[in-house]
Amino acid sequence: MQYQAPERDAQFLLFDVFRAQDVWAQIPALNDFSEDLINAVLSEGARLTAEVVAPTNQIGDQQGCEWRDGAVTTPQEFQAAFAELAAGGWLGLAGNPEFGGQGMPKMLASLIEEMLWAANTSLYLYGTLTVGASLCLDAHGTPEQKATYLPKLYSGEWTGAMALTESHAGSDLGIMRTRAEPQADGSYSITGTKIFITGGEHDLAENIVHLTLAKLPDAPAGTKGISLFIVPKYLVNEDGSLGERNGWASGSLEHKMGIRGSATSVINYDGATGFLLGEENQGLAAMFTMMNYERLSVGIQGLGSGEMAYQQAAAYAKDRLQGRASTGPQNPDGPADSLLVHPDVRRMLLAQRALNEAGRAFAVYVGMQLDLAKYAQDAEAQTRSELLTPVAKAFLTDNGFQGAVLAQQVFGGHGYIQEWGVEQVVRDARIGQIYEGTNGIQAMDLISRKVLRDGGVNLRRFVDLMAQTEVAREHQADLNDALDRLVRVTAYIVDHAAGDPHLSGSVATEYLDLFGLTIYAWLWGRMVSVAPADDFGEAKRATARFFFARLLPRTDGLERSICSSGDAVMALRGESF
Repeated sequence: MQYQAPERDAQFLLFDVFRAQDVWAQIPALNDFSEDLINAVLSEGARLTAEVVAPTNQIGDQQGCEWRDGAVTTPQEFQAAFAELAAGGWLGLAGNPEFGGQGMPKMLASLIEEMLWAANTSLYLYGTLTVGASLCLDAHGTPEQKATYLPKLYSGEWTGAMALTESHAGSDLGIMRTRAEPQADGSYSITGTKIFITGGEHDLAENIVHLTLAKLPDAPAGTKGISLFIVPKYLVNEDGSLGERNGWASGSLEHKMGIRGSATSVINYDGATGFLLGEENQGLAAMFTMMNYERLSVGIQGLGSGEMAYQQAAAYAKDRLQGRASTGPQNPDGPADSLLVHPDVRRMLLAQRALNEAGRAFAVYVGMQLDLAKYAQDAEAQTRSELLTPVAKAFLTDNGFQGAVLAQQVFGGHGYIQEWGVEQVVRDARIGQIYEGTNGIQAMDLISRKVLRDGGVNLRRFVDLMAQTEVAREHQADLNDALDRLVRVTAYIVDHAAGDPHLSGSVATEYLDLFGLTIYAWLWGRMVSVAPADDFGEAKRATARFFFARLLPRTDGLERSICSSGDAVMALRGESF
């Protein structure tokens, strides 16, 4: 499948919409990132993903991964592509410079991540887990742990994995059974079984560093008794060389609907040596450092899938001759007109484009909040990033999957055939709505922890920020209506949740969609306000008009649905299902 990174749109977002150069100028750690440097990184990222990563996508899906006696083999073409990804320093792009990372802002990293996700989701899964593990180690590791692991992870010589889930527990981590027994030398003996471990075992790196959740013998019950451990595939000697093989192994690989080039293992820990990361019984809090990164990253995965699908569908629609325009032949010398003359095809393509471009702006905006929180110690930005993370994970992946389905529909029957590639995008995109906390869990996190917990105060503060931002005059009234609707619906939920125990759970997903569409309206208003007077700018303005005319009105129905009783969801007796 061919892929071309949206380099021009990335530059527009960074330098015109969000004025990254002004943000970075106020942060000493980011002063050195000039516009020329950032453009060079974007350009090289575009080249790498188009020429090296994307060509491995479809064949990786066809080959898949193989398991034999605990050893896992990835698709053959992944070897050279991952080696180039690692050698180029892309896994340490936003890493700590003290340990070999490049320290680049998240605003930029989010755009590079989208390119990698779009080009080959399965391949980049090995990378994103490595980046997430590095972030967790940097935040919670001892100086010795950082010095041991971070340089190797940033370089891609070693990769990372996150071991949380157990077959009986799913998302309920409090009932996990994996145990950690303290040893005389200060290490821990880890015993138990984890499932769904992405990149848990493979042949792309010489060592794999598991961050594994387990419980100490005297741990409190539930999630308060979980600790986090570094459990490498090979133990590391004092001089940094690799020592003996640790006591864990891949018991099998999952046979999956999609992302078949990504090795998803059952991992059996049999007295494996682990090292405490952070404090005892504080493992879940430490792991959330990694999980919050992964949740935003998976959201960007959805965005990448949507962009890949759109590019395939748009190219197909231009070339495919089928039927005649309702206004008369547009291609009179040919047997038929292109699919682009048909309004319903344009509806599908514009829906994809409008959601992708707003989603890209959203990912960059969340990245900016993370940069401000990390480098400028901006508490308000930290609060905003926490509010928006569940929306980014769920709304981006929901739209990515729906965009892939729309692209498949544009292809018609060819969309169901493997050789065209778009059916793979549909299969690969589906997982984004499920892992790293299902989208239903993200919606409940938003409504319960981020809105109801403070009575909607932080949500209202963010609405006020959106209302005070300069946007294109032609879209101001529609944006104001959307903001008023969001405030009105939030007040309804806050006022009625205590008296209706089923309300928050029954409307959470719709509320997240309402919030997401409102944010997109705000971002479209901002983009149009600075769009240039050229073909690029005209495309922005036309796509924005479609969004405000055809997508934002969905919030009307969402309001009506949300502001009804939760009883409608719970009225049917359980035995009737």
